[in-house]
Order: sequence, then C-alpha cells, then structure tokens
Amino acid sequence: MPEPRIPADETPRRPATSSFEDTQRALDPHRDRERRDVETEVIARLRHRGVDLAGDESPVALADLLDAIDRFDSAVEASGGDLFVDTPTAGRVEQPDNPSYVLPAREKMESVARYVARVLEAAHRLRS
Repeated sequence: MPEPRIPADETPRRPATSSFEDTQRALDPHRDRERRDVETEVIARLRHRGVDLAGDESPVALADLLDAIDRFDSAVEASGGDLFVDTPTAGRVEQPDNPSYVLPAREKMESVARYVARVLEAAHRLRS
C-alpha cells in the first residue's frame, strides 16, 4: 500500500534547532546552564584582568580573548616578569617592573578581533 501524500502546504515544519541539538539537550538538560556559568566565569576573569567588555561579545570571542591573554601571561612569565607585580589592579598604582609586561588596554570601540591581534602581537614581542 503506497504511503499517503501530504499536500505541500501541510508539510510538517521542523523546529529551527537541529536534531543533534535536541538530542544533546535531551541527554544533558543542564547544558545551557553550564554554558552560561562558564561564560559568566570567563567574563569575570577578563574583567579582573582589566579588559573592557561591551557586553555583546559572543562566547567564541570571549574564548579568543581569554586565550590571547593567557598567551600574553605566559610570554610575560617566560620573559621573567611577575604577573602579580606587573598586573594593575583597582586601588594599586604601583609601576610595573617593565611596562611591556602590562596587558595592553582595549581601546574604546575596538573590535575583539583587533584587540586579540594586539595582545598576541605584544606576546610575540616579549618572546622575541
């Protein structure tokens, strides 16, 4: 017996999410909350380092920022810098051992991609 034909205007519509995403949510219903928690933690770490955030950065952009800053920190340490001394914090106005050990400030209206590139350039200069 042939299958009944559904008229084109009555074809069931699939939701906007993929079946993979639906399956993942079913397997781990806490996934979205965990993702938000990680994003909140990354934002806190970036702000603690003095990085200005616009608030509209994507999770990928936040991860790129954090990775670039981690690379910069590694370059500072490899060059003999002390992150405790060379990282400005609120209320502390001490001079760093070496100004090149200070994380570059994000410029007003600077894109994440441009800021990441500048941080990586600064890390590269330290390693050279």
